[in-house]
Amino acid sequence: MKSLIGAAVGAFCLAAPALAETPAAIVEDVQGKVDGVAFMDYVAPGKIIKLGPKASITLSYLKSCQRETISEGVVLVGAEQSTVQLGEVKREKVPCDTNAAKLSEREANQSAATTFRTMRSDAKGAPSKLPTLYGTAPLVQAKSGSTLVIERTDGKEPTISVPLKTEIMVGGKFYDFAKAGKTLTPGGSYLAILGAKRYAFQVDASATSSPTPIVGRLLRLE
Repeated sequence: MKSLIGAAVGAFCLAAPALAETPAAIVEDVQGKVDGVAFMDYVAPGKIIKLGPKASITLSYLKSCQRETISEGVVLVGAEQSTVQLGEVKREKVPCDTNAAKLSEREANQSAATTFRTMRSDAKGAPSKLPTLYGTAPLVQAKSGSTLVIERTDGKEPTISVPLKTEIMVGGKFYDFAKAGKTLTPGGSYLAILGAKRYAFQVDASATSSPTPIVGRLLRLE
């Protein structure tokens, strides 16, 4: 088996493109011996992951909204899904919004006045859709040491203010509303505030507080 895995890794190394800086997927779960990644790591196209006997990994792709559960073998991370040798993969398409997953890239450099608008307009003046979360308990990526403020913009709701202390951050960089027992309202529009920066988003009307895939509730603010 070791020789087969070595051959698979060698083949992947020859075929894999240069590693990209932009992450393609997030590691949602790790079971058993998995080399090269840990829970809540981002992985880029070209990343090779080796899974030991009876080991498994769950990857959620940010662009394609594909959620993969892979058992054993060798994994080559792609742009929208993985290539797997000597193992098994189960895929499912899950509700997610790539604009929410990439919110930091789209809005981090915009002014507070610009991002304060909770609705944008397209070229014809029609309101455009806000980045959408499909779970009522966001998983927020932000720097520890800052304070996260969440305000409802289309109705009255208590403001949520959370000092992002290192000890409450998952993996040192994520604040999980589900873990903290906090939820937002289905169908609501919100503003996430970090210092002088503001990020507008909404929660899907059908969102629930039950466990949902990470990629569907991920809000990357940093």
